[in-house]
Amino acid sequence: MFGAERTRTLLGPADPARHAVVGPPLVSARELIDRADATETVAGRRRVRPTRRVVLAAGTLAVAVGAVAVLQPFGEGAPDTPDEPAAAAGLVLVPVAYQFDADPPAAGPQLRMLADKIKDAAYDHQSGRYMYHHSKLWGDPVMTSADGRHHVAFASETKVWQAADGTGNQASSQLEPQYPDQESRDYWEREGSARPAATGTPAPSVIPLPPRELRPPSAVPSELRELLKVEYGAGAASKEVSTLYGRYVVPRATRAAVLRVLADVPGFRWRGQVTDRAGRHGVAVTFEDREHDQQSLLIFDPKTGELLADELLTLSPVRISSYKVILDTAWTDRVG
Repeated sequence: MFGAERTRTLLGPADPARHAVVGPPLVSARELIDRADATETVAGRRRVRPTRRVVLAAGTLAVAVGAVAVLQPFGEGAPDTPDEPAAAAGLVLVPVAYQFDADPPAAGPQLRMLADKIKDAAYDHQSGRYMYHHSKLWGDPVMTSADGRHHVAFASETKVWQAADGTGNQASSQLEPQYPDQESRDYWEREGSARPAATGTPAPSVIPLPPRELRPPSAVPSELRELLKVEYGAGAASKEVSTLYGRYVVPRATRAAVLRVLADVPGFRWRGQVTDRAGRHGVAVTFEDREHDQQSLLIFDPKTGELLADELLTLSPVRISSYKVILDTAWTDRVG
């Protein structure tokens, strides 16, 4: 089963709809499958407040870059601070509060302050033919058994080397699926051919990238507003910011301009300090689209203004639809 975000990651620049603003489906893929199979309505799923984050449990945080965990917010309780992960066994993710959980302030003033003080990133002092990006994507999709008791989440890792003419390579790996508990692991392993993926990490699948013109992102506010599709609202802008940072090596002036453009988009709320899934400290903004029952999250580096991570959260039933971290961005003359 492939989700939209995972499919777009695999297609990369070859995706013909990469610039399209796609609204949420009227009926989820899971519901369509359930209807087709004439199964009973899934019941008994735990509901968690939508504004609570998840971080890796203390036992796995130290190796967060090399390990993944299931993307549904299993477990109860949260620590007092956003940077302190609660203890849990195995690979279970536990919820953790935002710095500003209830009644978060508007994000505009804080985004403008951040834009005024950001510093150079490491790649601002690099040069090379290729733009390099290393990212990981979790929870696209999350599968749930018909009885609602057993869950499994997919994860993938992607490395892209791309020149200004669009050519280069993309290496993608399907990581081992993750489970909230041993019972879920046993269930999916008993499914045999229905098991989402084989145990272990397969070799990367490398594909060449076709030629296409890649224009460096502008720092001119009017051009940047058009690029980020802010006329469609904060949800569309969040998605375009993720695309921008996943495709380009964004210079400091443009990073500052992005923050200032987002500051003027209605609906973004300031969540303060958070920790991403690679264990890095950042600052976050969210946009809640109640009409489509979704929440968008962007996490920025508080020193450089780089995008560290983004998330699309389905609010009801509460689950993380997708979570992406950008682990490395650089200029290089070497592929691989």
